[in-house]
Amino acid sequence: MTKHSGSSMHRVPSTGAVEHGYPSGHLGHLTEHEEQALVEFKTLLEEKGLYKPGNPPSHDDPTLLRYLRARKWVPEDAYAQFSETEKFRSANQIDVLYDTIDIESFEASRKLYPRFTGRRDKRGIPIYVFQIRHLDSHAVAKYEKSTETTYSRAKTDGKTPPKLLRLFALYENLTRFVQPLSSECTDRPHPSTPITLSTNIVDISHVSLRMFWNLKAHMQAASQLATAHYPETLDRIFIIGAPMFFSTVWGWIKRWFDPVTVSKIFILQEHDVLPVLTQFMHLKDIPKNYGGELEWDFFDEPAWDDEIKRICQWENGHTTFPPGPLYWRPIDDGKRLECLAVGSKDGKDRNERVCTITRAYPPKSTADTLVSTTVSQTDDATEGGEEAFVTASAEKPIINEVPTESIAALPVADGN
Repeated sequence: MTKHSGSSMHRVPSTGAVEHGYPSGHLGHLTEHEEQALVEFKTLLEEKGLYKPGNPPSHDDPTLLRYLRARKWVPEDAYAQFSETEKFRSANQIDVLYDTIDIESFEASRKLYPRFTGRRDKRGIPIYVFQIRHLDSHAVAKYEKSTETTYSRAKTDGKTPPKLLRLFALYENLTRFVQPLSSECTDRPHPSTPITLSTNIVDISHVSLRMFWNLKAHMQAASQLATAHYPETLDRIFIIGAPMFFSTVWGWIKRWFDPVTVSKIFILQEHDVLPVLTQFMHLKDIPKNYGGELEWDFFDEPAWDDEIKRICQWENGHTTFPPGPLYWRPIDDGKRLECLAVGSKDGKDRNERVCTITRAYPPKSTADTLVSTTVSQTDDATEGGEEAFVTASAEKPIINEVPTESIAALPVADGN
């Protein structure tokens, strides 16, 4: 192995990532084995009283496939995780929480976690940005205190901290609003394949070792609960602005994630940020802070892209999406979706239609749900075929030097 001056980029084989590269393992791109696993999973869930078929079913196929991908297509293992999640959701009334959470509290939570930019990567997956520097001890302490009095009509299990329940409201926003919205955008490869992932830029510049240590409990609990109850919602994670001591911090951060998630993380040095990001995102969708053209800062509202604006038919005086929790609901026998603004203000529930979307690919009958497609293991990187972990040369272990310009073109088959 040849070492360079601390900035060379290297690739570490990604444990288990081959079978998880988008669009492999997603609707329209299932192998016969994966199709059969989905059928068996549904049957098992129905026998256990956790799934009801119908139009619509109690749980859609993209959601069920997330659990199967997370558990390597073993229906029994996926059932174990799914059933624990359903128990958790019931015990904490997550649906009620999202429907009735105080809108100001919801918006306050968004400032402490990844924020949606309103843009999508080259595959149509939503782009989130997370700036860690704002999470100093004062901000976190103030936030945690405020969560103790968050209004919602949900009853909880009494064990889950209120601050984490607010985080789950944000994950509900991802899975019930942002991802379905992204799925209806047709200006992407595989436009009929639902989007169930997110791309994340994590900015750790100007963060001290002391600050990392103070955030350890906050971030560890959040990541572990999210992995348990919202599996397979993360795709690529780009870490930028890493300080010199980050190799020490990374040693305990990576223990919070499963190997597949770790395999999706790229740690980029300053001069590599734009070359790597532009392999996966259009320049117009990258914030200016990271070398792109997008006028967007961390505390800004989403800068909705043109395709999202095109497909939305606004109603009730709305010309954009309002603050607070939102979700999509099928209408007209699934031919259209309506966006509902929910949450509460001053203890009064909000339930208002914001817009509708005419679906480009309305759901078909159950018999037509599964579509078998041969899965290529050498897809282009913009199709999610690479799955690699990139790090500076000081990191261990390091195998096979990879020039920055070649990262996106690496075939999955090279991972051994």
